[in-house]
Amino acid sequence: MSTPLILLPGDEVPKDQLPHSKSNNPLKVGPGLRLLSQPSAKPTSSNHVLTATQAGILTTDAKRNNVSILSFSNRRYIPAMNDLVIAQVHHSSVDFFHCIVTPHTAHALLGQLSPQLKQGDLVYARVLSVGVGAGAEVEITCVHPATGKAEPGGMGPLNGGMMFDISTGMATRLLRASSSSADENEGVDGLVVLSELGKKLESIGGFELAVGRNGKVWVDCSNAGENEVKATIAIGQCLQGTDEHNLNPTDQKKLVTRTLKAMKL
Repeated sequence: MSTPLILLPGDEVPKDQLPHSKSNNPLKVGPGLRLLSQPSAKPTSSNHVLTATQAGILTTDAKRNNVSILSFSNRRYIPAMNDLVIAQVHHSSVDFFHCIVTPHTAHALLGQLSPQLKQGDLVYARVLSVGVGAGAEVEITCVHPATGKAEPGGMGPLNGGMMFDISTGMATRLLRASSSSADENEGVDGLVVLSELGKKLESIGGFELAVGRNGKVWVDCSNAGENEVKATIAIGQCLQGTDEHNLNPTDQKKLVTRTLKAMKL
C-alpha cells in the first residue's frame, strides 16, 4: 500500500501522481487544488500544472479522471468555485439575497432571480465566483446561469429538516460517499455511517441529506411520520460523533446501532 501524499498550500502536485485516464475526458480538478497552466494541444492529465490551495491528502480517481485534496478536519471554510454550500439568508436588497456561508466571512450574494426566500431560510447553492483579494465578494447560485432553471442535485430552498455543524473534512467525505453508486458507497474514505443509517431507517421512510463543503449538513426525515424528529436528531448525532471521534467503520456501525436504540427507533 503506497504512502498517502500530503500537500501544503502552494505545493505543486507531482505529475506522476495525476490520474492517467484512457478516455478523452478532461481532467476534473476538485476542491483544494488550483490549475496554473494547461497546454493547448491535446492536454492530458500528465501535463497539467496543479498546486494545492489547502493542506490535505491528494486523492485521485482514474475512472472519473479527477483529482482533489481530502482536507483535514477543521472548522474553517474558504469558498472555492463550484463548491456546494448550505447558506442561510441574512437579509435581502434590491438585487440580492445576502447569505451567511461562514461566520468569519462577508455575506455571499445570491441573485434575486433565485426562488423567493426570506430571512432565516436555508438554501443549497453552488459557489459561482469568489473574486480576487481580501474582502472580495462571493457569489452563489442555485439556478443554471445559461437557462435560468434550477440546478440539478437538489439546488434551491431547504424546507423543513434540521441543520448540523460538521468539520469541512467530514463534509468532503460525505459528499464523496453520497456521490458514489450504491455498490461503491460502502466504505468510501472509510465512511460507512451513511449506508448503515440508510439500511436501518429504510423501514420508517428513510431520509434526505444535503451536504455543504462549508461544514453544514441538512437532514430531513419528513417521511418518518411520528418518528421524524427522533430520526433526524439520531442521524445528526451519528454524523457528528463519527466526525468528532474519527471513528473507524466498525465503530461507526456500533454508534448507529447504539444511537437508534437510545432513540427507540
